[in-house]
Amino acid sequence: MWNSATLCSLGRLSPSATSLRPRLQTLNRVFERKYKGLCHGEQPAHVLQSQGLRRTRDMLPRRLVSNKAKYRRYAKTYPVVDGRVLSVYRHVFEENLRNSEAVIKRYSELLETVRKGGGENAVLRHTQRNKKLFVRERLKLLLDEESFLELSPLAGLDMPYGDVPAAGCLTGIGKICGVWCVFMANDATVKGGTIYPIGVKKQLRAQEIAMQNRLLSVYLVDSGGAFLPLQSELFPDKLHGGRLFYNEAIMSAMRIPQVAVVCGSCVAGGAYVPTMAEEAVIIDKIGTLFLAGPPLVKAATGEYVSPEDLGGAKLHSEVSGCSDHFASSEKEAYECIRNVISTLNYDPLPEEVVEHDSPLYSAEELLGLAPRDYRCTLPVKLILSRLMDGSRFQEFKAHYGTTLVTGFGHVQGHLVGVVANNGELSHDASLKGSHFVQLCSQRSIPILFFQNTAPHAAEPASISQAEAHSNRLKAQASMMAAVACAAVPKITIVIGGCYGSESYVMCGRSFSPNFLFLWPNARVALVDSRHFSTVPRAGDSDCTDESELKQLKEKLEEESSAFYSSARLWDDGVILPQNTRKVIAQCLEIIEQQKYQLVSRCRYPVIRM
Repeated sequence: MWNSATLCSLGRLSPSATSLRPRLQTLNRVFERKYKGLCHGEQPAHVLQSQGLRRTRDMLPRRLVSNKAKYRRYAKTYPVVDGRVLSVYRHVFEENLRNSEAVIKRYSELLETVRKGGGENAVLRHTQRNKKLFVRERLKLLLDEESFLELSPLAGLDMPYGDVPAAGCLTGIGKICGVWCVFMANDATVKGGTIYPIGVKKQLRAQEIAMQNRLLSVYLVDSGGAFLPLQSELFPDKLHGGRLFYNEAIMSAMRIPQVAVVCGSCVAGGAYVPTMAEEAVIIDKIGTLFLAGPPLVKAATGEYVSPEDLGGAKLHSEVSGCSDHFASSEKEAYECIRNVISTLNYDPLPEEVVEHDSPLYSAEELLGLAPRDYRCTLPVKLILSRLMDGSRFQEFKAHYGTTLVTGFGHVQGHLVGVVANNGELSHDASLKGSHFVQLCSQRSIPILFFQNTAPHAAEPASISQAEAHSNRLKAQASMMAAVACAAVPKITIVIGGCYGSESYVMCGRSFSPNFLFLWPNARVALVDSRHFSTVPRAGDSDCTDESELKQLKEKLEEESSAFYSSARLWDDGVILPQNTRKVIAQCLEIIEQQKYQLVSRCRYPVIRM
């Protein structure tokens, strides 16, 4: 991006100073090494003049200078949070730990099921008979050799229409040529690649993330089209299958690039995905593209036609123009896509090493801090001390509205605002939260919400309680408005309960956080079934009988688990408590990438003529 002559002029270095040039890899490093004293008043004026800095116009433009070095320096003055688990909390810690181990075991079993796709026989048929790579092998060829963030891996399990592992498609965010990209990859071992309603929902969520964070999108299409018996849940409504194609056009007009690989059958609606992408690759012998396949042609006309003649790679590369690149193998196709991405004029994030301190307390102890239920909640600062850099946290209004903890910290060098439940969201806590969220919005600081909301509060029993209840509702509405209108990235982690209206105030799913994850112990429901009485009130003639109440409680218990929620895409996935810091840092880096993509808006998408 910057040649040696440019660096010499910016740093006022002699062209002969060749020994320094290899070290000048980014503008940030130049600024930190040569002009550090200017920011902190450590060098007198005549020294600065001797370095060629006679006028402020010679300084680097502010937007090109990273603030991370400054933040690193000041972050070390933030107070250290005491993260010791006191003996008085030990019995609760142990109870939480046992529960965490049980739910993590269940989580591991579900993940193992998902990773097998459609099962051993389906994978063998896909790889040996059909000569295609398994979807996870495809991602290894496509993505850089770094870990990627998989989204909603448990989606589609235990649905009313049966298990659809991973909703029949893998979605996530990974790096290609150093650039963060959203990928959507059909898994043809699950129901032959047939699209179910939950699969549509998962792909729409991936597109939403791409639009919200301006991420390049890659489609690996291997789809048998819609599952016809559920067509009423797939086709007609606004957020059904057609929305995928609408989003493709809108994203192209937003100048968010989209590329596709036809790595299997693309039938019916699936055929529009690659043809609406800006560039598409089709693989010889295994990639086909048509609205109606050979069986339908046979039924309609009595004529037999092979898949290759009807919609194979040569036809679409040489005749129809629906594909832009012909690949003789899957490996060649993914190499081609990587080359295409290198032409998009997307600069990867600067490769600067961000120094940061690790938390002073072990992340493994988060398993004992993840509440089994609301009654087992420990002070939320114990959790923050295991997530923030150096366990340092600059608290805001520490002695006011103490049932909500707010303040600033760093996660792997990224400055964040923190809003964390520490009890029932009171009137004062809500006003404090509203104030703090607006501060973060004014300062363009991303917000982390750590959600553990209280079960439904008891009904007021007196006039004074009713007035207090009304005041609290008004204060919560104020914070709700602040959260909804805060024009900064928001990441929500449900560490315990996600109950009732307080979950909206804490940036629940309906408030469109950039990312929302659950811990395995999390509960998501309007009310907590464990605080729900199964005994009807005396004298209540309209009350449901005890057996029905018991049945309702059992239903609430089942439907409030983290796995039930994630299967229905009410979140972006379940994450282990000890991995929370890594996932948050990944999300912050993904969100930050758009700062380096200075592109103008365009009114029209790229249209395939």
